[in-house]
Amino acid sequence: MYKALYTRQSIDKKDSISIESQFAMCEHEVQGQEFKKYSDKGYSGKNLDRPDFARLVDDIKKGLVTKVIVYKLDRISRSILDFSGLMLFFQEHGVEFVSVTEKFDTSTPVGRAMLNICIVFAQLERETIQQRVTDSYHSRSKKGFYMGGRLQYGFRTEGTVIDGIKTSKLVANEEEIAQIKLIYSMYAEGRSLNDILKYLINNGIEKLTGKPWSTSMISKMFSNPVYVQSDLSVYEFFKSQGANIINDVSEFDGRGCYLYKGTVSTTRNQNDLADKEIVLAQHKGVISSDVWLKCRLRSLNSKNSTITCKGKNSWLVGKLKCGNCGYAIAITKKMLGARNIGYGTCTNKKAMRLCEGTGSTIHLDLLEEDVFNMIKDKLARFQSLSDYTKNEVKPKIREKELKLVQIDNEIGELLDKVTGATPVLMEYINKRIEELDQKRKKVQQEIVSITQTVKTDMFNTVYDHVEDWEKISFEDKQSVIDTLIKVIHIANGKIDITWNL
Repeated sequence: MYKALYTRQSIDKKDSISIESQFAMCEHEVQGQEFKKYSDKGYSGKNLDRPDFARLVDDIKKGLVTKVIVYKLDRISRSILDFSGLMLFFQEHGVEFVSVTEKFDTSTPVGRAMLNICIVFAQLERETIQQRVTDSYHSRSKKGFYMGGRLQYGFRTEGTVIDGIKTSKLVANEEEIAQIKLIYSMYAEGRSLNDILKYLINNGIEKLTGKPWSTSMISKMFSNPVYVQSDLSVYEFFKSQGANIINDVSEFDGRGCYLYKGTVSTTRNQNDLADKEIVLAQHKGVISSDVWLKCRLRSLNSKNSTITCKGKNSWLVGKLKCGNCGYAIAITKKMLGARNIGYGTCTNKKAMRLCEGTGSTIHLDLLEEDVFNMIKDKLARFQSLSDYTKNEVKPKIREKELKLVQIDNEIGELLDKVTGATPVLMEYINKRIEELDQKRKKVQQEIVSITQTVKTDMFNTVYDHVEDWEKISFEDKQSVIDTLIKVIHIANGKIDITWNL
């Protein structure tokens, strides 16, 4: 075992210390003990990619080196990040480190204190770099840059330049797009995911990537805005869903869109668009807005697919969550004598033992009775549904809302022309704005009238179902729960319902 003397010199300069002088200073520190020389000449200290340094690292791993001695700290590295990593590497292998000039010696208390300070600054540098990368990602994504990730079926990438920066954009693969258009048209016509899958298989329409089709893959197509030919109706849809739309409505000119989680949203679920970021891409969309919206809304609101996926153990299945960990509560039934008794168990406790559970036994029959009574109490305090979601609004309402946006845009364009307008032009602007304002009020009244009718009809249906609870079907009960309740949290004997009302 020996001490290692390491030297480095990037280029020969009159004012730089030579390799020979560095070795001479380091040998003085050795004081006659056995040593071995390692030297990299013509290599920068900005990284650790140096041949003799790599040889030194290998010898340390072999347990041959007891101490590393350098003339100056920057001879081994100019990066705090790399330096702190090296110090940790030396510690792991029981190797001391000495810098002759700075009197940095990790075998002394002062040297170890300096090492800890370096590691703290290295962590700060790491976090700063990470934040810069994150900020750069969000900045570039908001400009419509293609940010990588899994390439969406139907597209390939090609190079482009945005704001002087080289990047990539999506380009349609016509053969794949033809398949996507077929799938969208079939779903828009009312065919189920299983029907579409069977059609593709039976007609020998294979996925061109070589992987098999699946209903989950097809379903994901309908939630991805990368395919849509964006326009005013698409803008209004995302706006109604609470998304953060980066581009102005006037820019929705047929381009596809990117959907990002953004900095506010807490979920990556593409069906939950609240606080997600919508950015116009550089490529043209391939599915018309009316077909895309029809498929998107059907995908969001399809009661059939939701109900068929739910178990028959209880009409509460899919709504129950553990109030302690947030995981789903599974319903199981056991025979107790002649009775089939249902119980609820936190899946996190049942599968991974990471939760203590809900704190008390959940008896299904008592739970259903309690929830049903809470529903009746809730309905008694509402004569109409106060928050009829945008996803359930009839096409007539969406049509009226789009007219409002168009009117508002026209008013905005007229107001922009006020500055520097001549008296004649000013008279025209005022008259036109008055006409548009009257038209706006009329459309608003029509929306109120239609919405109120829809709300009343929907409330009456739900109310009737609750009144005839014992007579209605299992599926109708699930429909009532889907309409009224978002989620039910249970913990320590308490039931906390988050309502859609």
